[in-house]
Amino acid sequence: MQAAPPAPTAAAPVVRARNLSLVFDADGQKTVALSDVSLDIAGGSFVSLIGPSGCGKTTLLRAIADLERPTSGSLVVNGLSPEQARRNRAYGYVFQAPALYPWRSVERNVMLPLEIMGMPPEERRRRAERYLDLVGLREFRRRFPWQLSGGMQQRVSIARALSFEPALLLMDEPFGALDEITRDGLNLHLHRLWRSTGMTVIFVTHSIPEAVYLSSRIVVMSPRPGKVVEIIDVDLPGERELDVRETPAFLAVAHRVREALRAGHSYD
Repeated sequence: MQAAPPAPTAAAPVVRARNLSLVFDADGQKTVALSDVSLDIAGGSFVSLIGPSGCGKTTLLRAIADLERPTSGSLVVNGLSPEQARRNRAYGYVFQAPALYPWRSVERNVMLPLEIMGMPPEERRRRAERYLDLVGLREFRRRFPWQLSGGMQQRVSIARALSFEPALLLMDEPFGALDEITRDGLNLHLHRLWRSTGMTVIFVTHSIPEAVYLSSRIVVMSPRPGKVVEIIDVDLPGERELDVRETPAFLAVAHRVREALRAGHSYD
């Protein structure tokens, strides 16, 4: 097996949050979603955000994507403000649901952001073919979303997010609604994809085994208001098959994550 990827501290931060807080105000009712979050995410790392429902994982991801505006603190993405990074198309975003257009073929769904960018047709087709090949769906490029399984639809969504070749991929619990067998296959595929592209991934999940298997680093968050309880480096081989989940090293990291969740009162 190959050596594990370098620790996130070895590379310059792609995302840097300092004392970040975010408060929602609806009809005079204030909800503190994030409180005093400070975090560095290094280039080339795979970072999972884990914590109980409502702890602010998705809110943090959306703040990075400029879909939510922090109330206080600072947030930098690729050296830019989140708004500038969004305008520069500095990241791809994969939602919980695939969000594909049913009347467009798989290939044309992948090409959609490239069309919006005004990319020439030949380059759009080349990129769609490349990234559908990367996610193992090139032969399905003429099909429509409704002709694919849920797992295949999510792979199309990943190919679309990669099509404009961002250095940063944001993933909001993309496999949560899938059965365990399909989820295992996609975890294996995503891990290989990350290693082959060298991109930075920030991944929201509720699954401890998924976080440990995929990640180079895990950020454990507390129940609302969301705070960082602990950041855990995953000391596992860089090249991982699914059976790594049965090893003592894997179980030790999973135990550390559970202990951090317990310390943050996630089980109360």
